[in-house]
Amino acid sequence: MKQFENIFRTIFVALICFFTSNNISAQDDLSPLDSVEIGLITCSPHDEIYSLYGHTALRLHDLRNGVDCVFNYGVFNYSAPHFASRFVFGLTDYELGIAPTGPFCKYYQDWGCQVTEHVLNLTNQEKADIYSALRLNYLPENRIYRYNFFYDNCSTRPRDIIEQNVSGKIIYTPREDYNPTYRQMLHDHQTDYRWTACGIDLLLGVMSDFKTSMREQEFLPENLRYDFDHAFIEHDGRKEPLVKERRELVAPGIQIKEPGIPLTPTHVGIILLVISLIVLAYEYTKQKTLKWFDIMWMIATGIVGIVLFLMIFSEHPTTSLNLQILIFNPLSLFFIWPVWKGHKTVWFTLNMVLTMAFFLGSYWQDYAEGMEFVALCLLLRYWRHHNDK
Repeated sequence: MKQFENIFRTIFVALICFFTSNNISAQDDLSPLDSVEIGLITCSPHDEIYSLYGHTALRLHDLRNGVDCVFNYGVFNYSAPHFASRFVFGLTDYELGIAPTGPFCKYYQDWGCQVTEHVLNLTNQEKADIYSALRLNYLPENRIYRYNFFYDNCSTRPRDIIEQNVSGKIIYTPREDYNPTYRQMLHDHQTDYRWTACGIDLLLGVMSDFKTSMREQEFLPENLRYDFDHAFIEHDGRKEPLVKERRELVAPGIQIKEPGIPLTPTHVGIILLVISLIVLAYEYTKQKTLKWFDIMWMIATGIVGIVLFLMIFSEHPTTSLNLQILIFNPLSLFFIWPVWKGHKTVWFTLNMVLTMAFFLGSYWQDYAEGMEFVALCLLLRYWRHHNDK
């Protein structure tokens, strides 16, 4: 029932926006647009994984005609088939949606999120052009787009719509000399979600550890809000602040966070290393090799390695070169049978070389938490087989 209500509400508001904009754009005199405001909406993060980094939307508020709606480029169907896997491989489609401002804000209020609005300092013609561009984007054939978390998302789309439809020149104020990497910016929002951070870091490669430009940092809503807040717009040689008014639509509330896994990735890594040392001690005491322990490692690292190998073909550019594939290597799966049969193989020597390369690669790439312990476990298995008489 709630889904039907949301669909009805969206269609209703879209029709209002459509007919109102037709009436306005049909007039030669643009003075009625003095009563129209266009604002950048910024929502603070909440506990759901899709909202750990906040959200951005555009608000259109016609004070004279009573139209008040939000254009939201972050609409997606989480229950769509294979959503998670499609998202990982950069094959997720998002779409532009329209919702009344009240219910939109109520949703974030229920999560305890702050919602702010920066009303933009635009001419009537610029308002009309942005409105027209939004209407064009909302056409059925245009509203769906291929989402990319870093380069084309719910934050960059509103920015681009504004920049492409203002006649004035937007002048951004340079930030302090701080050029974080994509990974560092994500970590700033993942302090309380270490397993989420570990999973994302496992998929991200070397390119996520490059320094970013000010514009690249605007994939995060809070960065875009900051840049707009300190930007200027120039009309006919007259320079004015881009933001003419700041509003708090929803005050920050209390957020209830679900308890996470008590063990961190580092704890699990240490446990695995301790188990590996105990197994090694047992093997030396009993003068035998526990083949099942080697098989376990080969299957686990091989399966993860298949995922990392497939990520090379992902549409996310930051996943194409991932040095963690040196220890999570799909080649291990091809050596399971010889190891199980007790045959001598080159696998453990090859794995040692790859693991050493993994440690060397930490100079260029920041690895997921706990991965160094996994690498040490693999080195112990090489040491065991190298010294096996």
